[in-house]
Amino acid sequence: MRISRFFHPGLMTVDEHIVLSEDATNHLANVLRAKVGQALVIFNGDGTEYSAHVVDITKRKVIVCIDSKLSLSVESPLVVHLGQGISRGDRMEWVIQKAVELGVGEISPLITERCGVKLSSERWLKKHEQWQKLIISACEQSGRNILPKLNPPVEFQAWISQSTEQLRLTLHPRAQSSFRHVRVPNRGVRLLIGPEGGFSEQEIYQTEESGFQTIQMGPRILRTETAAVAAIAALQAIHGDL
Repeated sequence: MRISRFFHPGLMTVDEHIVLSEDATNHLANVLRAKVGQALVIFNGDGTEYSAHVVDITKRKVIVCIDSKLSLSVESPLVVHLGQGISRGDRMEWVIQKAVELGVGEISPLITERCGVKLSSERWLKKHEQWQKLIISACEQSGRNILPKLNPPVEFQAWISQSTEQLRLTLHPRAQSSFRHVRVPNRGVRLLIGPEGGFSEQEIYQTEESGFQTIQMGPRILRTETAAVAAIAALQAIHGDL
């Protein structure tokens, strides 16, 4: 039987009793219908995880005891910062979830020229909170003990203008080079993926002026969510740990 993993913010020590979050409580008590004594794994994003067991459980509150601290890392040696053009519907959520599973270390949602999502500052904040919960869930599922950094939505021009020592790459179907032809520095990769509809010609020009190298994954035009996942997987296969 697979042992469930849950995120808990804050420091933890062996033999300490902690109250799980509302989301973890709901899943453990009402979905999994866990019982007292059930084993589970807790992590707080600091790179380690903790074995624990349930000591008290109701529909609204779960208390667990920390049994031991475990040193286990499944982080990729390849550092990837994904700059993803924001798309409508569940495409953005799908990309974030799969990017976390594939080992991305940082995600920046980008407001581009063809971005189909127009929100107020308050609604952008709610989106950010929703995406953060998705990252936590993906880490729980995939075994990661470090939460990838999720940056607030930022304008495309501001993001590509940021100073970085990472290799700058933009996925483009008409590029001449592939992922096999690039040399990745120790600092990793800053990977730029367009929204549905892709980047405008002006935006492609701006990326090149900002030091981004266009890269392709074959002659076919991929949907934005396919492009992100395929590009990350290719980078991990060639330069990472897949």
